[in-house]
Amino acid sequence: MMTNVHSAVGEVFVRGRWATFRTVSSHTSSLWSTRTEDRQNFSMGASVEKKKTCGTICLKYLLFTFNFLFWLAGGVVMAVGVWTLVEKSDYISLLSSKTYAASAYILVLAGAIVMVTGVLGCCATFKERKRLLRVYFVLLLCIFLLEILAGVLAYIYYQQLNEELKLNLKETMNQKYQQKSHEHITRAVDKLQQEFKCCGSNSSSDWAASVWIRSEASKQREVPDSCCKSITEFCGRRSHPSNIYKVEGGCITKLENFILDHLKIIGAVGVGIACVQIIGMVFTCCLYRSLKAEPY
Repeated sequence: MMTNVHSAVGEVFVRGRWATFRTVSSHTSSLWSTRTEDRQNFSMGASVEKKKTCGTICLKYLLFTFNFLFWLAGGVVMAVGVWTLVEKSDYISLLSSKTYAASAYILVLAGAIVMVTGVLGCCATFKERKRLLRVYFVLLLCIFLLEILAGVLAYIYYQQLNEELKLNLKETMNQKYQQKSHEHITRAVDKLQQEFKCCGSNSSSDWAASVWIRSEASKQREVPDSCCKSITEFCGRRSHPSNIYKVEGGCITKLENFILDHLKIIGAVGVGIACVQIIGMVFTCCLYRSLKAEPY
């Protein structure tokens, strides 16, 4: 009787031990499987994170390089605008429309903003601040619109220039040359005739209708002294081709060609830099998306 009970208990005990071992073994296997999956997930996560980090670093350096080139381009844009306003400002006074001057002012403004924006872009890139990147993107967009506007104005004026010069240049020269309160027109006309070696709007005979030439103040001059090949006092009393410039088409053709060439430069610089900015805006968007959300 005791043997049977002991045997039963032993059997129960043995089975209980086996069952316990089975249970423990099954639990250990489950833990091992879970840890393996965790390691695989961690490895995959680390790989993805590493790829994201590498991509972000590449974008940062691309955007930094762009900002450096963009900053230099801003200097070029501003230099073209300043050169137009300072070096050629006298010719602007001969034009009735302010479109030519407006294009130059827009370039100066855009160039100045570009140089400030380039510095801001470098700070936003290296500090990885999403808010700064948003501000940088908005400034890029504003500059883009300004430079496109300058290019469009230059193109519009390019189409209208010939008609404007035909209507206004001759009248401006005849009515305002050597007149009080129009000294800037006098300087502009003298500079125009000397620089481009021309005389009169369409020809030297245009000066016959000049208010100043018909007055006693001209002292019997037929043309201004600035028409002369070698300027001396009262050299404008002789209008012979050996003494004055007699160019076919007069000053109007010379001035038109000069302004047209300059408008091409303004338009090309404005639109060209604007197109480059599109690349910068794309890089900015990519870097913005690759950065983690800022903590609030």
